[in-house]
Formats: sequence, C-alpha cells, structure tokens
Amino acid sequence: MRVDPFYLSNLSASLDQTQATQEQLSQELSSGLSFSQIGQNPTAAAQNVQLLNQIGRDDSFTQTASLTQGMLQVTDSALGSVVTQLNQAISLATEADNGTLSASDLHSISNQLAGIRDEVLSLANTNYQGVFVFGGSQTGNAPFTLNSGTSPATVTYNGDQDVNTLIAPTGQSIQLNIPGDQIFTQAGVNVLGTLNNLVADFATGGSGSGVQDTTSLTAALNYVSQQRVTIDNSVTRLNDASSAATEESTQLTQAQTNLMQADVASVSTQLSLTQSQQSALIEIIASLGQESLFDKLQA
Repeated sequence: MRVDPFYLSNLSASLDQTQATQEQLSQELSSGLSFSQIGQNPTAAAQNVQLLNQIGRDDSFTQTASLTQGMLQVTDSALGSVVTQLNQAISLATEADNGTLSASDLHSISNQLAGIRDEVLSLANTNYQGVFVFGGSQTGNAPFTLNSGTSPATVTYNGDQDVNTLIAPTGQSIQLNIPGDQIFTQAGVNVLGTLNNLVADFATGGSGSGVQDTTSLTAALNYVSQQRVTIDNSVTRLNDASSAATEESTQLTQAQTNLMQADVASVSTQLSLTQSQQSALIEIIASLGQESLFDKLQA
C-alpha cells in the first residue's frame, strides 16, 4: 500500500483552511455583508462600485433638480404676473384710445401705465436665492435698468444671451432659463419699450396717440405667453426626470443591498458544515497523535 508522505501536513492544511472559512462565515453573519474585502469577491466588488457611482449620480441630479425646480417655478410665476400686468396695460391703453377721455384722464392713465411698466421691470429683474433669473449667465446683477431721463424712457439689458441647461442621468438636456432680452426687449415684441412708448403717448394728454403701441403691446403679450410655455415645459420635463432618477436610485440601492447582503440561511448552513468538518479533522489529527501512521495502516 502506498502511503501519502504528506498525509499529516495535508490534514493540517485542511484544518487551517476550515478555520479560515469558519472565520469568514462568522464575519459574514455578524456584519450581514457577503464580503468585506475586494479579494473575497472581485466581481461583486466591481459591481458594487458601479452601483454606488450610479446611485451617486442619480442623487446628485435630484438634489440639483430640487433647487432648479424652485428657480423655474419662480420664473414661471414672474412671467404669469407679467401677463397679468400687460392685460391691465392693454385695458388702460384701449380705454385711453377711445377718444372720450379728457387730457387729465389721459395723464392719469399715463401714470398708471408707468406704474405697470415699473412692476414689469421689477418682474424682469426677479431674483431667486441671489440669482437673477432673466440675466442669461450674468446672474449676479439686475439684468435691466431704466433711464427715465428721456421721453419715451429707455431700458437697457445688462445680461447675455446664454441659455443654461441641466443634463439628466438619461442624457436629456433640460432648458433652465430664457435670456431676458428674448422676453422683454425682443425686436418687434418689445414689452418694456412698448410700455415706455404708451406712457409717453398719454403723458401729454393726446387722444388716440397710442393705438399703434396698444396693438404692439398685444403682440408682446402673446409673445410672453409663448415664452412662458417654454418654461412650463421645462418644469414638466425636470419633474419627470427627477422622479425617474429617484426611482432608479431606489432600485439601484436595493440591488446594491442585495449584492452586499449575506444570505443568512445559506451562510449558517455552510458554517455548520465547516464546523463539522473542523471537528472531524481535529479528531483525526488527535487520534494520529496517539498511534503512529504505520500502526494505523497495519490495523
């Protein structure tokens, strides 16, 4: 009979291996994690890093989206108020153009239109948490300034034409602003310019002088309403993208938990088997210590 000369060393190595396995399984049970070091499961460790990166990307987007939603809602509200003010201005200008008002009444309407102009100017300089929403990328200073030293008064745009966007995790680009000059001083639909003209039209008490400017203001009103639709669409798209990112983050977190979480029932069974193997090996080694291997083979 051939005798393995490494019989005892192999038994000792097996005992060491079962001891290491027992310690790993015990650690999994106590920590609840299927592995604690990359070397224990490189594939799962790589998947875990990927999942964590994706979760971080989604969470970062939802946080940014939350702040941006507030800005878009303020922008939409400001444009809604502009629409209201322009409707009032059109009503006043139409009344002034009917040819039945006195010079004093026309002068009063001019003053009311100046008040509306000032309110629209204030809305054009809307500020949200330190950001002027209609300044393009120039968000640190008021985008519009009024020069009332001329008749009609003039308005200067101090912003730029940059359109800011936010990229969703899906790669979708969402528009976050409309540069103010595209809304309030656009050629042909110049909101603030037309209001300044109407103020000047009726300041001298001349009847019928504002008909053309009233028509222009109606066109400007329709244009502002169209621009508001762009912001409304951005709000909807941002809300949808934020909800999708939140849902994906939840799913990825569950997948990451499942990846990292130890299967308690399976680990417990493996641990029990390992402990049984360890006990058996200890008994064999102990019995070999009482008799020589030669004696065991001769028995």
